[in-house]
Amino acid sequence: MRMRLAWLTDIHLNFLKGLAIYEFFAVIGREKPDAVVISGDIAEAPSFALFLQEMQEALDRPVYFVLGNHDFYRGSLATARDSASLAMQQSPGLIWLTQAGVVELTPRTALIGHEGWYDGREGDYQRSGVVLNDFYLVWDFLELDKHDRLELLHRLGDETASHFRKVLPEALKSHDQVILATHIPPFREGCRHEGHISGDDWLPMLCCRAAGEVLREIMSQHPDKRLTVLCGHTHGLGEAMILPNLQVLTGGAVYRAPVVQRVLEVL
Repeated sequence: MRMRLAWLTDIHLNFLKGLAIYEFFAVIGREKPDAVVISGDIAEAPSFALFLQEMQEALDRPVYFVLGNHDFYRGSLATARDSASLAMQQSPGLIWLTQAGVVELTPRTALIGHEGWYDGREGDYQRSGVVLNDFYLVWDFLELDKHDRLELLHRLGDETASHFRKVLPEALKSHDQVILATHIPPFREGCRHEGHISGDDWLPMLCCRAAGEVLREIMSQHPDKRLTVLCGHTHGLGEAMILPNLQVLTGGAVYRAPVVQRVLEVL
């Protein structure tokens, strides 16, 4: 059994005007995928669910997704997650991977996912002067100082790591290969800008080290299995082999010009 899985990331559909969104759906359709997976940054909190429903209806294919940091803009962590859960209930063709657990794509390959969040542990958070719009547009970060912000980032990173510690071994029990969708790169090697790994000032806001440590540990214990990580966030195209059986693909992106990153031939 074989299937075609179209991978999208950082598509920011709220930036598209008029018929451009439906033209993009047509581009996806021309790839003739059996399913679509999106590794975050679909739109913003008030609108991403509607865009997902429109995409799924237009393609008439399963759409698997996780949220990105932009998908929480103009909302909170809780309200955006509630919207994702409700969208999945209302549209059976939409599958929020954070809630779905292990999804079998083929008898050999499983799909798992979680939003992820940069956890401030990579690079030099204390000396970094980088301040993202996240801290002004996601309600949970409002009025937090740098110290309290880091505590929240640690909790979010640990939440992602805990999720993967639970679901990845479960997926590996019955499948030779696992595809993992997450928004934030779990390794610094996946955080690229203009072809180079980002510097220590940006890495605290680009990488979820807690998740990467868990993935490296688990895959080191399963050398006969294979994990492919699909992520985004940095808008910088990249590919890294963390272990012989652990590959990370980071999607490139340009606002107002979404693309299909790859069509994966899943065995």
